[in-house]
Amino acid sequence: MQITMTSADEQLSECREVFCYFDSKGDERIGVTQVGDVLRALGQNPTEAEIQKCCSHWTDPETRITFEDFVPIYQSVNKCRENHTLEEFVEGLSHFDKEGNGLINIAELRHLLTTLGERLSDEEVS
Repeated sequence: MQITMTSADEQLSECREVFCYFDSKGDERIGVTQVGDVLRALGQNPTEAEIQKCCSHWTDPETRITFEDFVPIYQSVNKCRENHTLEEFVEGLSHFDKEGNGLINIAELRHLLTTLGERLSDEEVS
């Protein structure tokens, strides 16, 4: 009898592997301040606001969370990501394509990235 892993099983296995990589103390936990790093290592791109919202009930920055604590956070962020498509992203950017040629002025893009939403610093944009 051959057992095959489902996509969900494979995803959970990958989550555990990455989670363990960030477990620097060998206690099967990560610091709550590492949640964003682990999510990004798993291919997610949460905003700092999303991370803060997911971790708001852990008020002590020294808190270390288990894999079981992490999984619902990952699922929540992953679900949000699935709702956004590349087409929506391109459509959003098209509003700034004033000449209709598929390009955005670099100065305008820099302005958008440093003043709107989760703002980037000038150094991050350079």
